[in-house]
Amino acid sequence: MRRDVMSHTRVPTPLDTKLPPPVLLLLLCVSIVWLANAFPQAQMPLPFHVAIGTALIAVGLVLNAYPKILFARANTTINPMRPAASMVLLTSGLYRLTRNPMYLGQALILLGYAYLLRNKLGALAVPLYVAYITLFQILPEERALTAQFGARYEEYRKLVRRWL
Repeated sequence: MRRDVMSHTRVPTPLDTKLPPPVLLLLLCVSIVWLANAFPQAQMPLPFHVAIGTALIAVGLVLNAYPKILFARANTTINPMRPAASMVLLTSGLYRLTRNPMYLGQALILLGYAYLLRNKLGALAVPLYVAYITLFQILPEERALTAQFGARYEEYRKLVRRWL
């Protein structure tokens, strides 16, 4: 692994990655259900809530699953707790549109779930997820990928947004 890249680059520590993203997703889904049950007065009328919520969840599942296939084909790790183990920098397909399609997919799953349950408090899970995953997962991953791939990753970062 390269460590000679820009001085602000550092290898992630166990303190950076607090929870595996799927665990965070599950905890927030449970929280959405709890909020919907605990605060039924926060329910709002949403048109086509079943169709739209289901569609958001389906798109989120695809965005979460398809990159895993790409990682497997490239013979590189998908383990978000070990970004320094990445052997290949994926920049094609979905990765031309977003650097984090799996995390975007998880955010859409949360949004879809909150929409399905029609609870405005549950919708707070989405910005909470985005903030947490950015701070404790994406930023450490970016440092590790910069250390691993150097200028190639820096150029990719300039061309493709973190989320959308």
